[in-house]
Amino acid sequence: MGDDDLESKENGLRHRNVEAAAPPEEDPEPTTALGILKKWPKSTFCIIGNEFCERFSYYGMRAVLMLYFINVLKFSKKSSIILFHAFTVFAYTSPLFGSILADGYIGKFRTILSLSVVYAIGQITLAVASSFHLESGIHPWLDIIGLFVIGFGTGGIKPCVAAFGGDQFKPNHVKMISMFFSMFYFMINAGSTVSTWITPLFRVSF
Repeated sequence: MGDDDLESKENGLRHRNVEAAAPPEEDPEPTTALGILKKWPKSTFCIIGNEFCERFSYYGMRAVLMLYFINVLKFSKKSSIILFHAFTVFAYTSPLFGSILADGYIGKFRTILSLSVVYAIGQITLAVASSFHLESGIHPWLDIIGLFVIGFGTGGIKPCVAAFGGDQFKPNHVKMISMFFSMFYFMINAGSTVSTWITPLFRVSF
């Protein structure tokens, strides 16, 4: 066998090895509406729905929180302002702990799931507290506990849910990821806007 034949075979073998080692071609992103619908991760609808409900609950409760402090719990205006802003600061600081929990310990999904349950428990606690007469010994302690639990629960949702939604898509599906985040932030604003408008109406009606 000549040197040329041997070199040709070696080159062919190297070429086949390179082809075998090459990563498979990425799943191409669909370009049609039907293709996008077929490949769209269905779990993202639950993620978006969870975010809408969380924002509706948070801003709806906060829309009447000052009135609750002043008119129901009979706090002074100064004390009510302090408590209102203390709750807001805690709700926007607790995501630091939620992100540590998600990234360092139990992951995004378990953090969102477990602290969404905690969040719901906080809202139920606050609702139950509001049903008792003002002279009851549970005020204002159960109310404050409910607010603390809500603030802690929202800290597990804020830092995780957007990133977790983006994780459901393939990295090369850029258009679909962009569409998801557009819908995601629309639902954030929709939940907060609708609740801020409708919760005071519920308060007057009931």
